[in-house]
Amino acid sequence: MELSYIEYRNLVEQAPILIWRAGTDKLCNYFNDRWLAFTGRTMEQEVGNGWAEGVHPEDFDRCIEYYGSNFDARRVFEMEYRLRRHDGRYRWLFDRGVPYHDEGGVFLGYIGSCIDITDQREAEARLEEMRRRRIEQLEELLPICAWCKKIRDDAGYWKEMEEYVAARNLGTVTHGICNDCARREESAATGAGPD
Repeated sequence: MELSYIEYRNLVEQAPILIWRAGTDKLCNYFNDRWLAFTGRTMEQEVGNGWAEGVHPEDFDRCIEYYGSNFDARRVFEMEYRLRRHDGRYRWLFDRGVPYHDEGGVFLGYIGSCIDITDQREAEARLEEMRRRRIEQLEELLPICAWCKKIRDDAGYWKEMEEYVAARNLGTVTHGICNDCARREESAATGAGPD
């Protein structure tokens, strides 16, 4: 069953993705309703290079250069960048552009689609932060022998505590004896039991 023009247009306009189109001059000449609702701008504001006004300043040069170089090579491309939403917040988009041709194979420009991946990127960042903190916690653990109290170093060798601390410039170790050990040693020396 072939779609009518109206059915096709409804699919494009109501698809849950942002859609754009550019002519052979690299200038965008169409954005679907989802794109316009996302940016809160009109078609007239977005066409040409108007859409690029919404690209985050930190992503702008990379985005434009990547778009242009792939367009010139007529390659399918994928990129991520931040675009300002209608509420002024920047959202991360995954943008995929593909060259399109007429029935005779003549290059007509590009058609692209974008999805908002901000939630995914934020979840990945939170997961990475959790991993980083976990690694830091594990790196802070000192494997100490339960009997002799030697510390295992990164190479797997057991070192006296003093040697381990000195090798890592963790400070200077002084020796003393705590009250519990002093009573235990005194009791052992006199033969009396601990209190």
